[in-house]
Amino acid sequence: MDAEKVTQTSDQTKSNDKQTEIPETLPLKDETEINPSPCVDESKSAEAETVEQLTTDDGVIKTTDGDGAKTDDIKADDGEEVKVEDSSPLPPDLDKVSEEIDQFISESSNLKGADDESKPPDVPVFVEQFAVLVEAKIEEYDGGDVPVKWSQLAQEEATSFLDIVDRISKLCTSLYQFSSEYKYAYSISRVDGVLQRAMSYIEEEYKSILYDYRIDTDSDITNSDTSSAKPNKEAANSSSSDTNQDAEQDSASEPKPSEENKFPGYSEEIVATLNKISKTLIAGGYETECCQVYFIARRKALEESLHKLGFEKYSIDDVQKMNWDPLEREVTAWIATFRHCTNVLFSSERKLADAVFEDQPSISETIFSNLSRGMMIQLLNFAEAVSMTKRAAEKLFKFLDIYETLRDFIPLVDKIFPVSYADELKAEATLSRGRLGESMVSIFSELENSIQGDSNKTPVPGGAVHPLTRYIMNYLKCVGEYRDTLEQVFREHQMIERADSATGSDFDCQNPQAAQNNHHTSTNKLSPFETHMIKVMDLLDSNLEGKSRLYKDTSLSSIFMMNNGRYILQRIKGSPEINSLMGDQWYRKRSSDLRQYHKNYQRETWGKLLQCLNHEGLNVNGKVNKPILKERFKSFNALFDEIHKTQSSWVISDEQLKSELRVSISNMVIPAYRSFLGRFSQTFTPGRQTAKYVKYQPEEIETDIDELFDGNATPWGRKKL
Repeated sequence: MDAEKVTQTSDQTKSNDKQTEIPETLPLKDETEINPSPCVDESKSAEAETVEQLTTDDGVIKTTDGDGAKTDDIKADDGEEVKVEDSSPLPPDLDKVSEEIDQFISESSNLKGADDESKPPDVPVFVEQFAVLVEAKIEEYDGGDVPVKWSQLAQEEATSFLDIVDRISKLCTSLYQFSSEYKYAYSISRVDGVLQRAMSYIEEEYKSILYDYRIDTDSDITNSDTSSAKPNKEAANSSSSDTNQDAEQDSASEPKPSEENKFPGYSEEIVATLNKISKTLIAGGYETECCQVYFIARRKALEESLHKLGFEKYSIDDVQKMNWDPLEREVTAWIATFRHCTNVLFSSERKLADAVFEDQPSISETIFSNLSRGMMIQLLNFAEAVSMTKRAAEKLFKFLDIYETLRDFIPLVDKIFPVSYADELKAEATLSRGRLGESMVSIFSELENSIQGDSNKTPVPGGAVHPLTRYIMNYLKCVGEYRDTLEQVFREHQMIERADSATGSDFDCQNPQAAQNNHHTSTNKLSPFETHMIKVMDLLDSNLEGKSRLYKDTSLSSIFMMNNGRYILQRIKGSPEINSLMGDQWYRKRSSDLRQYHKNYQRETWGKLLQCLNHEGLNVNGKVNKPILKERFKSFNALFDEIHKTQSSWVISDEQLKSELRVSISNMVIPAYRSFLGRFSQTFTPGRQTAKYVKYQPEEIETDIDELFDGNATPWGRKKL
């Protein structure tokens, strides 16, 4: 066909308003037919009349009537046109066209191995028909103001649509192998355009499904994670020894994902749908878009999960500027979040990625790596920032909680995270743990310095337990809860300090249990932590002895030392960890010191009183020296009144110690007074003289002794009849 005939045919086509314009550049299918270029009126539905025009060299115009049958308009000799029905009607529906497309794809695939010089087949007319029908189907879902949501489609309908999109994707691939052929250019462009529109629709639906997740951080998960810390600052600062303030135990087991909630935020049916859509997107050449949509959606879900668990993202500068009270709450939230992520969230996230990209393990690996790595670096940065804050005694326990969390996390890294960055995470966690360890050793050293430097010159009223004693012993009781961890911290610190020493460390940081066993087999060696604990106790004893000298009354000094010594022993005894650490020898030594203070008190207070009941010097030439006897009774009454008045205001908070003291005083005083009274009371003239000098009966003395150490003065000097 020459150019003039093509031009003539084109002009003829334009003159008919029911016919579609054919580009002048459209290639010929063969010597008698030009490749069709139908145009679908967007205002019509998929079932609307489709008109196709085909020109031939002999002036025949092929058209398609409303029923889908081809007819030829033939020019007769007399000029009249006669319509003759074509013997090959168009396929009646999408299913029939789809079968032909599948056959074409299969045949095209077989041509790949054929001789390169073989002539490519012409583009079948059903390729254009398929494009028109698929475009109509897309228009049905995505053509209105409100697109049809994927959730509104029946499962069969959704599957059918994905099959259609997959088919047109394969068709596009088949056509691309003939991209060098000019006559394929239009069909490639046409099919590719329909494919892009289909992909755009399912990409939006894919995004919508991904963002329709449910954050599953139920209260049982939150409670079990946030209650993980053992002691706390309030327990360490407690000023009451009468109440047993047991530290919170880390008894809550780590939450495990339930079988019913295998994937984070999605049902298994939704995950299956995501898997089908992702396959379709990737097969259609939209792998980058698919991965980007998935990554952004899941990153948002992870960030919301962290927020719901109470963890907020802070920069290192933000953490440095925070006061300890709010930062302490953030640390608690961090621990819960970190444990939930490593024990539950990342495992579920890995399963989700593997399920959605079931046939693309490399994609699943890459996406999970990027998601988890970003979250973990954020969490580890917070731990590092906390370790860099100003050191203070009240921070020790939260530092220990973070340290234990990181320590327990490091062995799990290879099981949770891809090899590509597992070593990086372990290095970051180890670095943060090391900084926390150094901070804790420093905190302990500062605690020792604070005890040694406490030079408060105000004595505690009544010789009661000193606030410093209460604070240190409650602090050490909480420390005992972390004994194994602190043993590890101090051993590692010692190993670092002795790294360049020729003798090396006595303790194996890599094998703490062996070091502990070695300690038990050699009583001459103390672990670094034991050394520090004993030093703290010795410093406290020295400080208390200094404070006891602030009392002018030596008896009150003994009461003060008894109160504090008894309190220390009770707290040590109440903490199995500290008790076993300090050892029986230390405990026996402190118990012996306590008995000595008791003896000192009795000698200074009641020894002087008993001197008044001494028989020596009362008998002169076989007769009682009445003036001396009167003086003895007067001295006894005055001294006992003074003791009762003074020591009733003294305080002994430990009921057992108070009872022991009262019993020992009664056993010391009452028999001596009863004997003295029985022997010499008859010397006085009955009546006023006896009442004047014999002020107390033994039972009254015993009653008054039982009023000692209650912390409040009672009426004294009562005259007995």
